[in-house]
Amino acid sequence: MAGISTSYDPATTAQALAESFTSGRQSILTRQSTQATAAEKGLSTLGTALSSFQSSLAALTSVNKTLAASSAVFSDTGIASASATAAATAGTYSFFVEQVASAHKVSYSGLSDFAGGGSLTLGVGAGTFSVDLSTKPTWTVRDLAAAINGATGNTSMSASVVTTGATSELVLTSTATGAANTITVASTGADATLAAKLGAAPNQLAPAKDTIVRIGSATGTAITQANNTLNVIDGVTMTISKAQTAGSAPVTLTVASDPAKTTSNVQAFVDAYNKLKSAIDGLVSPGDPASGGAAGAFAGDSGVRALRDRLVSMVRGGGATSLAGYGIIANRQGTLSLDSTRLTKALATNPRGLDTLIGSASSTTPSGIAGQLDTYLKVWTNSANGQINSRRDAVGKLQTSLTARQSALDKQYDSAYARYLAQFSQLQTVQSSMSYNTSLFDALFSSSKD
Repeated sequence: MAGISTSYDPATTAQALAESFTSGRQSILTRQSTQATAAEKGLSTLGTALSSFQSSLAALTSVNKTLAASSAVFSDTGIASASATAAATAGTYSFFVEQVASAHKVSYSGLSDFAGGGSLTLGVGAGTFSVDLSTKPTWTVRDLAAAINGATGNTSMSASVVTTGATSELVLTSTATGAANTITVASTGADATLAAKLGAAPNQLAPAKDTIVRIGSATGTAITQANNTLNVIDGVTMTISKAQTAGSAPVTLTVASDPAKTTSNVQAFVDAYNKLKSAIDGLVSPGDPASGGAAGAFAGDSGVRALRDRLVSMVRGGGATSLAGYGIIANRQGTLSLDSTRLTKALATNPRGLDTLIGSASSTTPSGIAGQLDTYLKVWTNSANGQINSRRDAVGKLQTSLTARQSALDKQYDSAYARYLAQFSQLQTVQSSMSYNTSLFDALFSSSKD
């Protein structure tokens, strides 16, 4: 009589049967978890791409920034420098720089430690602030400088100390230039010695002066203001840095369009848009099974495809005032390219046309194509209720649900494994017993024959 085989492993058999019991549901969970992870990463990629494009758009077209560029150059850059927007009218202008604005700077010498008490009232121009000297019994000059710098309401001057042996010198400097911004110091109930020092005429280290620039020549009409930045020509900002000596020839300012800078700005717009479109193309790509190319995270997502199509529609436009008229051309797929020759010719005919068409991505006064793009993208990137965050919330909830379902399935697997292991371990024991008994019968009948 043949023996009964017990060579199988109950643990291996139980594992195989438990896996078979849960494999169908595990496959579904694995697929859903993979899709959720891909969606999470895809949303991160999409959010970064959209935000980066919005930042580029703001940098190129926000308030006081335009794609079309102009240059403004002084004949002597040591005297003054300038910058221009596209609104600046081309031309040549002459100026004589008579005086450069400066900030008032004074010092009070012979100061030493003094008794606390009273207060100081300091000011620059019409503004004043106070320093309470009754908060300490004894003050050093450095204590006084620190109290001035930290005083509530002080936005107009800075204080420092220069040690001059046994005494110190308190240096006060106005933070604003201009003849009206002179420094004043007055004391009330303060230490007598300190009051006497601060009440005396200070050392004038630098006068408070206005900028004086004359139009055309040294005898021309004077332009006077408190600081060295002038906006006296539409679209041009001039910064004065040095006064001219008497008898010097006026400096010349030349304002002209800047084709190279304009082309660079427009190319930056084209590159930023193409980078965004490329990122979205990858996310909605159906993949290529023949070559092993994987599908994008949103290959079947009509919402993300609609986002891409809307962007393409905005930049493609149509009619005589489209971007194509300025050399910004969209191909069949919506990718942009720049024809710089066409751009230069169009700007020569209509210098401000491109900026009117592109507009501004300003959050307060959006306009043109840039305003349309930014406004539409905020539907996706808005931190409160944008599509990106809404979708992230949905994916997060799905992942939480999948985690709970996986945990429940793991428990079912463990339960099935324990049940199968107990059953096959018991079966193995029974089979071993039967095999032993069979061996006894074989031996018995074999002896009888002998």
